[in-house]
Amino acid sequence: MEDLLIQFGYVAVFLGTFLEGETILALAGLAAANGYLSFPGVVGMAVMGAFLGDQTCFFVGRRYGQRILARFPSLAAKAPRVHELIRRWDAPAVVLLRFCYGLRIAGPIIIGSSGISAWRLAFFNFIGTLIWAPIVATVGYFAGQAIQHWIGRIQHVQLAVLMLVVLAAMVGWFVFQSRRR
Repeated sequence: MEDLLIQFGYVAVFLGTFLEGETILALAGLAAANGYLSFPGVVGMAVMGAFLGDQTCFFVGRRYGQRILARFPSLAAKAPRVHELIRRWDAPAVVLLRFCYGLRIAGPIIIGSSGISAWRLAFFNFIGTLIWAPIVATVGYFAGQAIQHWIGRIQHVQLAVLMLVVLAAMVGWFVFQSRRR
């Protein structure tokens, strides 16, 4: 398990943050606290993955936004409020969207359908990722140190099992939430 984490940890951080990110990034911070990954490497991959993921969703929203909104009526009902927010407060809205858990894919798609300039979004999206990635990774990093402090010296196998249990719980929660919708 340790070898897989060392070999594919950065790829997992990139892919995880490209898609959604908070859980994977916090777990990568935990892995960095235990020496499996480097903290600057984790943050760097998270910035790249999150930025490119949001830009991709933005361009999907720019091209197919109206079709996507027509297919998801609950999302379409919220789109006018988001469009008005983007027209009035585009810079803070783009930066703060990064911190809205669960909106990392839908948010940029709606923003893409709002007509904001791609360069403006890219600039503020990059600022948002530069703020978001170190914060979330640091939470995971210090959570790992707190776990070690509270439980004592965790064996490497126990740490891997703990990370898998947390990841499985989060995946289960996402599946439950998506089925509920």
